[in-house]
Amino acid sequence: MTREEAILRLRTAGCVFAEDEAEVLAEAAAGGTPLDVLVGRRCAGEPLEQVVGYADFCGVRVRLRPGVFVPRVRSELLVRLAIERVKEERDPLVVDLCCGSGALGLAVRHQVPGITLHAADVDPVAVACARDNMETGAGTTVHQGDLFAALPPRLRGRITVLLANVPYVATRHLAFLPTEARDHEPRTALDGGDDGLTVFRAVVAQARDWLAEGGLLLSEITAAQIQAAITVVDGNGLTSAVLSDDDLDARVITARR
Repeated sequence: MTREEAILRLRTAGCVFAEDEAEVLAEAAAGGTPLDVLVGRRCAGEPLEQVVGYADFCGVRVRLRPGVFVPRVRSELLVRLAIERVKEERDPLVVDLCCGSGALGLAVRHQVPGITLHAADVDPVAVACARDNMETGAGTTVHQGDLFAALPPRLRGRITVLLANVPYVATRHLAFLPTEARDHEPRTALDGGDDGLTVFRAVVAQARDWLAEGGLLLSEITAAQIQAAITVVDGNGLTSAVLSDDDLDARVITARR
């Protein structure tokens, strides 16, 4: 298959950025998989990042496996805020909860190499992917388990930054997500319950016990969830704030101990 044929097939399948995607797929095909096979997977609806096996995120190339949540550009705001807080500490401890591929923790470590980093996810496929990405440097460990139950007890009361990019799509809104997300990303990474805040509430309920004094929890939310999320944070004895980036169409709620 030629690049021109790939562009035509991608465009016919409805890929808006067919030229750009054909270039990425052609580069990946140089690794041995025929271009027509990669184009076929993409045209069938699989996310481009899962097809080529990586996503470029915050200056880091993050390896991906089929079925693993693809890091979103909007999550750069989470990384930026985490780095700001981490740089204030001498020996920061960062936890990437619901880590998926490990993209967030990996991006923070890339900018602040000396951190101690722990990551956790309930999905064994995501954990294996995160280990591919993160366990290449000293001071980094990836755990499998449900939220805080996955973490070593010795981390309790010591966490400087708790990145918790929990699922926050309301169950009734899942049907409106792009097909590539609905069909190729785990529901556990997307479904946040009735109002999208079910997992967030579970994290905030325990966060005070795990954060160090001055420690910061960071989570993405939607504009419609702002007031409810503030109520959850304040009701659990933490100090809330909401920050946004219009260019990224991103909102992050912070909860400080």
